[in-house]
Amino acid sequence: MPAVGGISVGGGKAYPGSLTPFVTVTCIVAAMGGLIFGYDIGISGGVTSMDPFLLKFFPSVYRKKNLDKTKNQYCQYDSQTLTMFTSSLYLAALLSSLVASTITRRFGRKLSMLFGGLLFLVGALINGFAQRVWMLIVGRILLGFGIGFANQSVPLYLSEMAPYKYRGALNIGFQLSITVGILVANVLNYFFAKIKGGWGWRLSLGGAMVPALIITVGSLVLPDTPNSMIERGDREKARAQLQRIRGVSDVDEEFNDLVEASESSSKVEHPWRNLLQRKYRPHLTMAVLIPFFQQLTGINVIMFYAPVLFNSIGFKDDAALMSAVITGVVNVVATCVSIYGVDKWGRRALFLEGGVQMIICQAVVAAAIGAKFGIDGNPGDLPKWYAIVVVLFICIYVAAFAWSWGPLGWLVPSEIFPLEIRSAAQSINVSVNMFFTFVIAQIFLTMLCHMKFGLFIFFAFFVVVMTFFIFFFLPETKGIPIEEMSQVWRAHPFWSRFVEHEDHGNGVEMGKGAIKM
Repeated sequence: MPAVGGISVGGGKAYPGSLTPFVTVTCIVAAMGGLIFGYDIGISGGVTSMDPFLLKFFPSVYRKKNLDKTKNQYCQYDSQTLTMFTSSLYLAALLSSLVASTITRRFGRKLSMLFGGLLFLVGALINGFAQRVWMLIVGRILLGFGIGFANQSVPLYLSEMAPYKYRGALNIGFQLSITVGILVANVLNYFFAKIKGGWGWRLSLGGAMVPALIITVGSLVLPDTPNSMIERGDREKARAQLQRIRGVSDVDEEFNDLVEASESSSKVEHPWRNLLQRKYRPHLTMAVLIPFFQQLTGINVIMFYAPVLFNSIGFKDDAALMSAVITGVVNVVATCVSIYGVDKWGRRALFLEGGVQMIICQAVVAAAIGAKFGIDGNPGDLPKWYAIVVVLFICIYVAAFAWSWGPLGWLVPSEIFPLEIRSAAQSINVSVNMFFTFVIAQIFLTMLCHMKFGLFIFFAFFVVVMTFFIFFFLPETKGIPIEEMSQVWRAHPFWSRFVEHEDHGNGVEMGKGAIKM
């Protein structure tokens, strides 16, 4: 179906303006909201591979790992309490993202970022000083509330502030800060694990206060988006803000479109119910399936269990943590590739190339682990070349994710929603993401124990499915103003049957044939 390969939208608007230093700086500061998410992903896996931490909170796991040498390597970390420590955060993030939708819509994106930073700060303090497992879980839940607010508001903020020609690159700044947070956490884990006395894990968990302070202070100094100001009735300030962020005085066309969209949006009393309307079927489908597929790439298995995973396949503690640092570096570098190419090569090209690369790598890793560990999980002595091969292909896999499903899983949903359903749809996007992150985190170690090397085949199957989904159902959104996004659905051979061609109805299809946002 070549028609699906890329939608050419003729007659689209081209608003005046450029990428100003002001917008660049504000988007960089806002994107730091991803640090709290990334730091947590990186820190939790490293901490759960530290013996002093396991001995204090999860002694049964410690005994299986260190004292029972006959145990199946696949199953040494299989503990529902241990996985609850990791996964409770994502369940909390799911719940808070639903509340964050209302706050983001009524009070602006900045307030959601502020709540996110403060909640994450309190959670980090509790975890750093934890004495009992319940304190760890409470701290993790508060961290999750913070992440839910931040992941709801930051991508929307970036998409609304950025000029449409640079929207992809600036929005991926959020994913870049996630990857930087993962890398920093992995490096800190490596060094904190060496602290004598066995209290380095407290520094790892308490260190989450730093990214929390960055997003908290950042939310206080950032300007609000013109879209948000108009929604709350501050039109003159919104016009001045739009002139400032676009770097030109002639912003009438874009400003009028934003006002028209806001007026239409204000008439919508039930954005959640509106999501179920037929004309929003493409948006709802993407809001659910993109985050669903993003989690079933298996990336979180690698990222927040990397040290545990490497330890399970025979690397010693130091080597496991260092391997996690290596994958963290690859993650950051590959995300920069996406920033460079997303507005040049397009979203679809990165999605499809990344999918094929991940499938190949997962097949190779499954074969390598299966050949050495077999079914019983006792590999004997592992040669150095084997370790290098496994780490190499995991790194190639991480690179593929980091320039495709990683950043685009957040970018594409945030840029396709009309204003009247934007907050509600973004909440669904975040909620689905967090729900399946929770599910995968909760059952991964059990799956590893029972499915063994077949776990990688399990995830590879879903990567095949999602790659076909992108090929047939996702239109290209590169270089299209948010206000014009309805045209990509109308031009799509499948979704065009759902999108109405009326000049009325909740301000979504206007006389100019564009979605007003």
